[in-house]
Amino acid sequence: MRLSLTTLLSDPARRFPERTALVSGTERLTYGRLWKEVLEHAGALRSLGVAEGDRVALLAGNHTDFVRCYYAVLAVGGTVLPLAPMLTSREITHLLTAGGSRLLLSREEHLDTAREAGREAGAAVHRIGPSSEEGTLASLAERTPALDRAVARRPEDPAVVLYTSGTTGRPKGAVLTHLNLVMNATVNAFDNHPFDRHETVLGCLPLFHTFGQTVALNTTFRLGGTLVLHERFSPAAAIELMRTEGVTVFLGVPTMYSRLSEAVRTEDVGALPALRFCVSGGAALPVALLRRFEKEFDTVVHEGYGLSETSPTASTNQPAFGTREGTVGHAVWGVEVEIADAGNEDSVVLLPPDERGEIVVRGHNVFAGYLDDPEATAAALQDGWFRTGDIGVRSPDGFVSIVDRKKDLIIRGGYNVYPREVEEVLAQRSDLAQVAVIGLDHPELGEEVCAVVVPAAGVGVDPEEVVTWSRTRMAAHKYPRRVEVVSEMPMGPSHKVLKRELRARLRPR
Repeated sequence: MRLSLTTLLSDPARRFPERTALVSGTERLTYGRLWKEVLEHAGALRSLGVAEGDRVALLAGNHTDFVRCYYAVLAVGGTVLPLAPMLTSREITHLLTAGGSRLLLSREEHLDTAREAGREAGAAVHRIGPSSEEGTLASLAERTPALDRAVARRPEDPAVVLYTSGTTGRPKGAVLTHLNLVMNATVNAFDNHPFDRHETVLGCLPLFHTFGQTVALNTTFRLGGTLVLHERFSPAAAIELMRTEGVTVFLGVPTMYSRLSEAVRTEDVGALPALRFCVSGGAALPVALLRRFEKEFDTVVHEGYGLSETSPTASTNQPAFGTREGTVGHAVWGVEVEIADAGNEDSVVLLPPDERGEIVVRGHNVFAGYLDDPEATAAALQDGWFRTGDIGVRSPDGFVSIVDRKKDLIIRGGYNVYPREVEEVLAQRSDLAQVAVIGLDHPELGEEVCAVVVPAAGVGVDPEEVVTWSRTRMAAHKYPRRVEVVSEMPMGPSHKVLKRELRARLRPR
């Protein structure tokens, strides 16, 4: 049997070649033209010696160059290693070495960093960009034969290696197969959300990250819709782009929803786009923010859940089961999401409904393992299930709720405190734009609850007042005794708050 992720682009190019596939600034590419350019770039890669099974690293932001090269590597039979553009040369060197990549494709603005990393890792670096510029992959493509068709691949062959964002430590390479990614895009397109084939989706999520890559890029192409790229997220610019391009679906992480909502309340952003629906993922979306955003934008937000290791979508609020705020909905088609005993590290013991435990997943979306790391793979894949490390609960009617990360659990005086519960309460305050709750070492209690907050624009926040306010709304062991006011949160490449960095910055008093 043969199956390739490139089918998500080659099929709509065959069915409706004149339909717009991609918009980036003034560049507008039809499916037919984009697929032609992908095969040309694949021919150039073959002339550089890229063969079936080779891993090729890709360093680019949300540009058409990322899309061309992503599918070109797949078309020539290779495996893509997408890299975050904000990484340092040292970090890129590590990923090139760990990923076994001998070729790095980089846009001009990242070229100095790429070349430094390439020298250290012993990897060749090739510039990507317009064909009018000498030395680019596109200019090479004009002088080499294009591929007639994509190289045939098997469903179990690796398609992409996604390095985890490293929020809990050194990143690991999650190996995702063609089957993983084709199935996840298909289920997202036709089962999870009320998409239609003429949807216009805003691509502001980083394409190097699993959410942007699968749910924005691959899912939109599986539909035959139009993806509008937005590289550096700015609330006002995103609203204007959505309005002018007629965007119908917004996909974002909670920080994006928070910034969009704040922009509506504090800036003159003009008319808001007519969004049919939105999808939130990547981190927990506070209920207060969800309600506010839905009211301001007159739309509905479907919150979902997933990880790099699950391609990513594992569960989501979806039409088949209805939506329930504060939850991440039901398991997606063909996938099981259950709750297991978090204290049992040796085997997966499933718990009944309404009991808290570790979320475990099995199905077509679960990755093949961590690249060259059998020990980490064995710990994550047990008894046919993937152990997510997240704490959750499933209702009797199947709705899954995320309580927190297993490693973020705070134990204060012997009592368990789940940061998300505290964050949900604090998110009700209109004077707080962002909230992150962490545990800090305490000599008597073991850990103390600390809330790190970013004030809303133009608002002052009194930490002691926040403590007093919280005391009346939470149990004695839960409310934060320490509140730290910061101007901004440390964010990872996927726009998640880096709690380990907050813990490193703050010290017990």
